[in-house]
Amino acid sequence: MAIVTGAARGQGAAEARLFARRGARVVLTDLLEDEGARVAEEIGPEARFVRHDVSSASDWAAVVELAVREFGVVDVLVNNAGIMWTKPILEETPEGLDRILKVNLFGAFHGIRAVAPLMRANGGGSIVNISSLAGLQGIPGHAAYGSSKWAVRGLTKTAALELGEYGIRVNSVHPGAVDTPMIGNRFTRGPGNFPTVPLRRVGEPEDVGELVAFLASDASSWITGTEFVIDGGSMAGIVPPVQG
Repeated sequence: MAIVTGAARGQGAAEARLFARRGARVVLTDLLEDEGARVAEEIGPEARFVRHDVSSASDWAAVVELAVREFGVVDVLVNNAGIMWTKPILEETPEGLDRILKVNLFGAFHGIRAVAPLMRANGGGSIVNISSLAGLQGIPGHAAYGSSKWAVRGLTKTAALELGEYGIRVNSVHPGAVDTPMIGNRFTRGPGNFPTVPLRRVGEPEDVGELVAFLASDASSWITGTEFVIDGGSMAGIVPPVQG
């Protein structure tokens, strides 16, 4: 059984659908109630949706209570919910930094604390934290967002060290540019349309979903505390100009 946050659309919805296709029961959470409920309805009787503010510890308690009541056990948590904007550091505000940390970092922190006791009692589980390339390198305009995603990477490693003895694996996923509503669906789909990426295309939510499903599965049973880059090759280096 899997809990997926931020599952009303984009990567979270793709992950929830993929889990369900592979036989998992899924609790989808989001603040977008109508969209989230529609995704759960599409998936069918093995899915539930609950409105959820990931920055709220009490909301997390309610999500876990529902998951246990409906499905009995929590095997997987995907901390996918996040918010993003770009702003130069001299234009960012303490309030903006606080807001983004509450969702992107504290959301994952609360989630780990909410499910880890259940996973420990059940003999293990998998937690997947969605970070970003901005959690691996500096990117101009990403002072707040990048700080939150670097912090998620660090939280992941600490959690992996502390929870490993209980059979709980914790890994982070670091997507590059993925065509989701969070970044405005501003990319043109299709091969060859993204010349700065070695694979020449923007990522799709399903690309990330496949990696997350692997990390949630027994196929990755000896993997923990690791960051996984999924970016079409962007971190490999500078792509040479197309010769014309």
